Amino acid sequence: MDRRHFLRSAGIATAAVVSEPVLRSAGHSSLSKSEASASGLHVRFLGTGAADWNGPDDRGEHRRLSSVLLDKRILIDFTPTDADMLPEGCQPECIFYTHSHGDHYNPGALMDLHVPKVHLSKTWITKAWKEIGEIAAQKGLKTPEIVPLSIGETTVCDDIAITALPANHAINSTEQALIYLIEKGPVRIIYATDTGGIMGVAARIAGIDPHVRPGSPITGLIMEATMGMGEKGDEDFRLFTHSSVNTVLHTVNMLLRHNRYLPQEGQPVYLTHLARTLHPTQAVLDATLPAPLKAAYDGLEVVFRA
Repeated sequence: MDRRHFLRSAGIATAAVVSEPVLRSAGHSSLSKSEASASGLHVRFLGTGAADWNGPDDRGEHRRLSSVLLDKRILIDFTPTDADMLPEGCQPECIFYTHSHGDHYNPGALMDLHVPKVHLSKTWITKAWKEIGEIAAQKGLKTPEIVPLSIGETTVCDDIAITALPANHAINSTEQALIYLIEKGPVRIIYATDTGGIMGVAARIAGIDPHVRPGSPITGLIMEATMGMGEKGDEDFRLFTHSSVNTVLHTVNMLLRHNRYLPQEGQPVYLTHLARTLHPTQAVLDATLPAPLKAAYDGLEVVFRA
């Protein structure tokens, strides 16, 4: 498929069958750490739900709260709902939090994992020190190193670089939520949850704002679509702090048009943080989402390549 055909297909109204680079279903048959390191950036979706998921719904479906595991060693967000989705024997080296809402951050779950290093926005570092320290004391455990992040700051974890970008998400008057640019060799992925679209400052730091040249295209995108499809989703009250399917689609089409998103052929854009009350079943999403969008699901494993 050439790029012009890919651009045209990205705007169609019904889903096409999209080939995927590597997909593995739920369970514990994960790539080993060495395999993941040698074959692009491995992402395991531990949870793909928004805050309104609390056990199976009346359709029998269930999503854990949103969290991903990178190369079997780096977490972004984590709650007790995600614990059973960690690969057997996995011991994460560090965790990056997007913000302090309870569907993304849980100090008890953190301490149960014995993660030695925590990265989060400096705007809520005092809160984190207090809450994590109290849990550590209760459990008789050593408090992990807590590293404050500034907007635009890059943290290097072996062969993976993670840059903090500002999210458009309301928490309180002082805390700044984050999304992340994740880079491994030529692979450049934006992981964006929770956020109402991608803020201009974030786009410029990541190099994807067409107003600024030269830029650095991304090769992968994982973005929240808390709100549903169509007019109902676009006009939901969460509009100021979350994204709809159309928000993601318009963002992708623009980035493709301006060569700021250059994925491997056939690689989808993955949607996560899907609200229980605003989304149909996984089967319906698979059948109706416009290409190149694909709804992630708990336990999905993908290898991103450039």
